[in-house]
Amino acid sequence: MKVEGEHLFSGTQQQVWDLFRDTEVMAAALPGTKKMELIGENTYEAVMNVRVGPVVGEFSGQLVISNEDHPTSYTMTVDGRGKPGFLKGVGDVILTNQGENQTLMGYTGEVQIGGKLAAVGQRLIDTVAKSIISQAFETLDNALAERVSAEAEGREAAYRKSSESDYAATVAKDLIKNVLKRTGSSEDS
Repeated sequence: MKVEGEHLFSGTQQQVWDLFRDTEVMAAALPGTKKMELIGENTYEAVMNVRVGPVVGEFSGQLVISNEDHPTSYTMTVDGRGKPGFLKGVGDVILTNQGENQTLMGYTGEVQIGGKLAAVGQRLIDTVAKSIISQAFETLDNALAERVSAEAEGREAAYRKSSESDYAATVAKDLIKNVLKRTGSSEDS
């Protein structure tokens, strides 16, 4: 499965780079994350609860950052396994300065999914993946705003973790939107 897109952050290139390298922020941004910690140079270990339709389970795995060109780009490799199956992926992240306090993040990658997780169907997986990415960006936007505000006020930043129930509700809403879109487009044919 190919993943690609972009997102505009309200922050400098360095602020966005630092945000992405903060394990506390990344764990808060990814729904279902139970643990994320640095275990070696540019290597992270993570444990996540994942729900895709009827398939639910815990995944554990590693995330490795390579090909760093600070603060503009890096490659991320993910390898996760659990009872519901496996996920392997590699992707590139590019941060581009878009003017004062604006940074465009572009991403491209390939993800392989297997096991019960792959059996739920490509459309469902695509919708859930897009929903996770969208929610992660919303949480990262809020974390960046909190970090900038905390720095200006000379205080410690306090990050809000994505709740699994909010995540599930948003995924359900996105799935319904997709079904309605397909139903509406088939009536137009």
